[in-house]
Amino acid sequence: MNAPFPARRAIDGVLLLDKPTGMTSNAALQTARRLLNARKAGHTGTLDPLASGLLPLTFGEATKFSQMLLDADKVYEAGVRLGIATDSGDAEGKVLATKPVAVDEAELRQTLARFTGEIEQIPPMYSALKRDGKPLYEYARAGIEIERAPRRVTISELTLLSFGDERLDIRVACSKGAYIRSLAIDIGAALGCGAHLDSLRRIRTGAFDLASSVTLETLEATDPARRDTLLAPVDALAAAFPRLDLDDAATRQILQGQPLHLPQGGAKPGDRTRFHGPDGFLGIGQWREDGLLWPKRLISTAKT
Repeated sequence: MNAPFPARRAIDGVLLLDKPTGMTSNAALQTARRLLNARKAGHTGTLDPLASGLLPLTFGEATKFSQMLLDADKVYEAGVRLGIATDSGDAEGKVLATKPVAVDEAELRQTLARFTGEIEQIPPMYSALKRDGKPLYEYARAGIEIERAPRRVTISELTLLSFGDERLDIRVACSKGAYIRSLAIDIGAALGCGAHLDSLRRIRTGAFDLASSVTLETLEATDPARRDTLLAPVDALAAAFPRLDLDDAATRQILQGQPLHLPQGGAKPGDRTRFHGPDGFLGIGQWREDGLLWPKRLISTAKT
């Protein structure tokens, strides 16, 4: 008889995964979940199969705080192929047009400068944005073009890393909602030769850096009894917020959903802080217009 599959475990933490190319974000998540035998898991924003790099995965109580990384700024390194436009805007799409490339580096740098700062982008058809409950990429695969409203996004850095042989490599720091695929298409249009995204690697999400990530191969090669040591703690997701240490009475108050009456100092309505009680991280709170610090998202203390 086959041995029974072990019950899923309740584990809490964040795995900074270096996702490989050729794998969907969900497939990477499910592989990591299986290796960790985790009961509850989620990711913090997908990477296309074409893309590689930093994909923070959340487990257990950390899934409650995934939105903070969905909203975080990102940094990518991207390869853009000039002279070829594809229907998907990337290297996996069908070629729509080819044009000669007559661009020198000075012109390229001037063009890139136009895409730095706050810009408008039209989301690509091959994206997970939904219309009438269906992702745009499903319409695109059926040959249906849907009108998309432009979005305002911020490109805080657009650095040319290399240029040659009708290809450029760039580093892009951007706000949430920015599409590097759309950026590649728009750069090609501005240069008059067309372009598509040839490669994409995410190297930073919020405060998390690719240098701290692990691969699925490393996770699998690690002794199962030690795999949990590869996880960052839940409160790593809230490390950017000021820390407030609470005594027993204030901890009970917060866990009952009651606000704290504290001096605001320089805090403004909407500012957030992270709560730590005598037994560790509790969650995050937010200052409101009434001058009180309210609990916003708390971890479950049922296991403690």
